[in-house]
Amino acid sequence: MKLKLFSIALLVSFVGCKQISDKQESHNEITIQQTSSFSDTLNQLKKITDIKVPSGYARQEAIAGSFMEYLRNLPIKDDRIVTLYNGLPKFNQLAHFAILDIDVGDRDLQQCADAVMRLRAEYLFHNKYFDKIHFNFTSGHKASYTQYAKGYRPKINGNQVVWKLSAGEDHSYKNFRKYMDLVFSYAGSYSLDKELKRVSETCDIKPGDVFIQGGFPGHAVIVVDIAKHEKSNKKIFMLAQSYMPAQEIHILKNPKNKELSPWYPCDFQGELKTPEWTFKKSDLKRW
Repeated sequence: MKLKLFSIALLVSFVGCKQISDKQESHNEITIQQTSSFSDTLNQLKKITDIKVPSGYARQEAIAGSFMEYLRNLPIKDDRIVTLYNGLPKFNQLAHFAILDIDVGDRDLQQCADAVMRLRAEYLFHNKYFDKIHFNFTSGHKASYTQYAKGYRPKINGNQVVWKLSAGEDHSYKNFRKYMDLVFSYAGSYSLDKELKRVSETCDIKPGDVFIQGGFPGHAVIVVDIAKHEKSNKKIFMLAQSYMPAQEIHILKNPKNKELSPWYPCDFQGELKTPEWTFKKSDLKRW
């Protein structure tokens, strides 16, 4: 029997971000093997721009107020351990280079694609681009922040959504976070993949671009910084993700090239292997 779209949307919270493994997020044994050099470096990191670029590379200049500028100035925590929404440590502590200082909430909602949408929405909210904050539910129905802020709430009947005025107008950040939790509940990699546009050339990559595989399960990671070689103009990029269960957003290591890590080359051959997911070149998309 076919699951209804909103039933599927709810399942995204449980299977949307990973290849299922009962053992993967068990907390009986936590894997933590950070080197002393990593720890010493981490103490000096306050934001993404503090992460050094390899010799011969330089960060591209960011336009003031751009998504690029916002992403590369995201704050980094002093903590070395990625925690889940419930405060427990993530099982795999070998995937991340650093942890972003952004709350994950106290519910199992902000997983992979949710973290991507969160960063995009935070940028738009703090720059007062309120009318640009909207995402689609898995059913395809649009969820607009401005509508939500005016007091409209979705009434769901099967696969149908009707927005009705049922709350007071509230444009506060607290209400914005409630809106995002609603989005996290009914959207995911499946819906976000359909919203984004494909980038045909990986070396045209830009901060804010997303590697995404929509599905059940699916996964998404976001490009948070770019640097270019001063002679060859070859680009490298940095990725951030959340995962499942909902967990702190973190910058990924490059498992294939430890010397380049946490940067990845734009001209990677074959597939893009990240610590917890493998993407294809055709998975690169843009807002």
